[in-house]
Amino acid sequence: MHLAFPLVTAALLFAAGVYGVLARRNAILVLMSVELMLNAVNLNLVAFDVHLRDRLHGGQVLTLFTIVIAAAEVGLGLAIVLLVFRNRQMIDVDRLRTLAEEPDPEAAGPDAAEPAAEREGAK
Repeated sequence: MHLAFPLVTAALLFAAGVYGVLARRNAILVLMSVELMLNAVNLNLVAFDVHLRDRLHGGQVLTLFTIVIAAAEVGLGLAIVLLVFRNRQMIDVDRLRTLAEEPDPEAAGPDAAEPAAEREGAK
């Protein structure tokens, strides 16, 4: 088999992953796109390992390390997404500017809870 087939497939997978990271707003879809890019890298590593006929199979060993790191990344990423959803009730990446919690207007005191129109009318 020619080396071009897995390389073209990996390039297409990587391009689809980059598109998913740049165009999607949902955090879970962004994580899936990152995994797609990692799998494209894994395909390249194995293809070059087979093509170069490496006796130590360094490409396959690196692929196993990448799979382990990807599994850890998915676990941490989904935990972060679940915590953000629990606090904010959304996982839109564009709307999440800071990780700080929204200020509670009732905790600031009675004046902070009043709408701006009522404060202006009272003056």
